[in-house]
Amino acid sequence: MAELKSMDLTQRPPRSPRVRLGGFVILPRMLDKCRALIAGTNGEYNYDCPVDQRFLEYVGIDPAALKQQASAGKGDGELLEWIQQHAQHHRSDSEIRVWSEGELHRVPTSTESREYFHAEHVRLAPQRQDIATWFDLLDLDDYISFGGKP
Repeated sequence: MAELKSMDLTQRPPRSPRVRLGGFVILPRMLDKCRALIAGTNGEYNYDCPVDQRFLEYVGIDPAALKQQASAGKGDGELLEWIQQHAQHHRSDSEIRVWSEGELHRVPTSTESREYFHAEHVRLAPQRQDIATWFDLLDLDDYISFGGKP
């Protein structure tokens, strides 16, 4: 078994949800959280959270199976290759680009999600008028959680 290279998410945040791997947003962040969970250094970050589930459902990958692959110490490229080989939904490059762009601009739509989003925005940095998408909110939370000024 290869050595597991994980981030200590009690010391710094995972990669931004905007960072791409294989064209997919969310994926590098999800892999960081998965590896940290395996290593016991995930802190308050959760693997297989609703944001991760959007990716997992889009490609059709079981989170437990992906975690097992990550446990073997596979790097990002190896995990991407495994995902591409085992995905229930094979996507073209253009489909991935469209999906990723949609995720970049996704905003809360239900009453419940708008209320949660607003409460988190107010808690973190109510004066910030540029926080409009879920990725904006995640990046802001990561920044402030590790000492950044709102």
